[in-house]
Amino acid sequence: MNRNRTILTFILGIVAFMAHAGIVSDTTSLKPKAVYGKEARVVSYILDNNHYRKLKLNDSLSSAILDSYISGLDNNRTYFLASDIKSFDKYRFEIDDLTRNEDITPAYVIYNVFRKRYYERMDYVKNKLIGQAFDYTKDEYYETDREKVAWADHSTDLDELWRKIIKSQALSLKLTGKTQEEIETTLHKRYDRFIKNIDQFNGEDVFGVYMNAITESYDPHTNYLSPKASDLFKQSMSLSLEGIGAQLVIDGDYTKIYAVLPGGPAEKSGKLHVNDLIVGVGQDTSGEIVDVVGWRLDDVVKLIKGPKGTTVRLQVLPATTGVSGSSQELVLVRDKIKLEDQAAKKSVINYQKGNKPMKLGVISLPSFYMDFDAYQKGDPNYRSTTRDVKKLIQELQNEGVDGLVMDLRNNGGGSLAEAIDLTGLFIKEGPVVQVKNSADKVEVGMDDDKSEQYKGPLVVITNRFSASASEIFAGAIQDYNRGVIVGESTYGKGTVQTVLDLKRFINDKEEVGELKLTFQKFYRVTGSSTQNKGVTPDIIFPSALSSKQYGESSNPSALPWDVIKSTPFKKTLDINAKVITSLNKSYQERVKHDQNLKQYINETEDLKKNLAETKISLNEAKRKEEMVEADRKKALSKDMATKIEKSDGLPEDELIKLKDEYLRESLLILTDLVSTRVG
Repeated sequence: MNRNRTILTFILGIVAFMAHAGIVSDTTSLKPKAVYGKEARVVSYILDNNHYRKLKLNDSLSSAILDSYISGLDNNRTYFLASDIKSFDKYRFEIDDLTRNEDITPAYVIYNVFRKRYYERMDYVKNKLIGQAFDYTKDEYYETDREKVAWADHSTDLDELWRKIIKSQALSLKLTGKTQEEIETTLHKRYDRFIKNIDQFNGEDVFGVYMNAITESYDPHTNYLSPKASDLFKQSMSLSLEGIGAQLVIDGDYTKIYAVLPGGPAEKSGKLHVNDLIVGVGQDTSGEIVDVVGWRLDDVVKLIKGPKGTTVRLQVLPATTGVSGSSQELVLVRDKIKLEDQAAKKSVINYQKGNKPMKLGVISLPSFYMDFDAYQKGDPNYRSTTRDVKKLIQELQNEGVDGLVMDLRNNGGGSLAEAIDLTGLFIKEGPVVQVKNSADKVEVGMDDDKSEQYKGPLVVITNRFSASASEIFAGAIQDYNRGVIVGESTYGKGTVQTVLDLKRFINDKEEVGELKLTFQKFYRVTGSSTQNKGVTPDIIFPSALSSKQYGESSNPSALPWDVIKSTPFKKTLDINAKVITSLNKSYQERVKHDQNLKQYINETEDLKKNLAETKISLNEAKRKEEMVEADRKKALSKDMATKIEKSDGLPEDELIKLKDEYLRESLLILTDLVSTRVG
């Protein structure tokens, strides 16, 4: 996901339009408070002296900040003119000096030009485009990805661009069966709502976007939180496990599913998936579906969230078909994700490999958690990842499992201490992770417990959303040759942040914000960083998600991968190059002959193509053909799944229960490992 797009949607959320024809815009220029300059100076000082990267705010960063701020306001290049961009160039190498002198003039000069252009565009949309009788027989396209397109030289160029934007939106509505009158009504309502958003955008919001352009030039996880943003952040953290259990982002005009939280209604239902696009939200079982295309992210979230036990209906464009397919209506019951839902869980899968029956254990781990409140109160039964997994391993061993799969998919991390302790269940003792701070001091996180809870065959599953503590665990298991890592390369977040309250440094009657600062970096025991590259599996599964879109490396300001000195550790004899080669050979044979795996690979390739497609046809006949073809492929895939003969040895009921090719393939690799394991 593009970082500038994240700035625009999550912090700015500024997609707003005029409310009615004959628009009279509010041309009042927004201005900064004096305290904002003080905050900017303090933030620049902290970044210069305490950020892990040891960069100084200089001319080079100033140039990057200017580009980032402009992109944060107009990431798709649909408002500013080339002449505007040229006029902003006077600030290109001045932002560093101005910031240190408490001068944030560029933020407001640029924003006020943006606001003026915005109103001009919306005046054209409301008066010229909505209600226009478009020719849907014409063979033309709208390119949705405009980040590298040249800025428009003239307003007439933007007129043509916006004609295509509105035509695309109108055609999408037409293909859902809406009449011309209904299309116009929907578009007017859509843009009427946007005006409220831009009217509410104030000087503090402008400063927040500008400061994040500055902080995120150091790295994507260093952020400025305004007083309002800080309150919302704390509130969202306390409410983050309520609702449908999905992380949302804005992608163009659409609200996209970025991640599905384990244990939430979305995950339990199996109906909502990463990259699905939400285009409408309805309340209860019969409430009107409200069109949310082009909405601010926080406004969409407000519609989706609600009391536990209530119903929400989502109109979704599935990722498998994208904008070319038909929308679907999903019904979910809101719930709160409890600690029990986020806790580790086990299951046992029976398998017949040749003449040998096997029992395969699976432990799913959504996060690295610890109940700190219970721990601090002295509760001897406090919950933690390591405690829970240790208990589950004991239960699986009592059931006589032949091997174990640790499932870390979508595990975004959590407690570093738990990652170290969990690794200790699988190794005798030794270092697990190295942590380096901005002063170049390296500390080693050790497993001092000589006991080894589980010594048997081990497979660890990762995906693109396995991050931070998950990468520490997976990396350590791989470095010690203790188990086999399978799946996708991990996210690549190998940095640590701390939050600083700026009121510690500023004495002012006005409220001030907070700074989330990157100050440490993780390294594996080999000395290799988990930052940026993540952990590469020993056996790589098919993936539709590119690291250029999903993962740390998608952020241009991400800290680089590097290497420090290795720390002494003793590898096990469980896994070696010969074993990995043998497992990969068996996997490649299944790629050729296993119908389940072949079907999954085909579906993954189709999804990859859908995600990479950025051109939308504005020809009605072609769009209908695309929708029919997308629906046909989906129906065919479903039909094939019911016809594929099971040739993997899993009992029918277990195969149906899985419905998870990643887990299924991991179990097959585990059976091979059980048969070939050394030691």
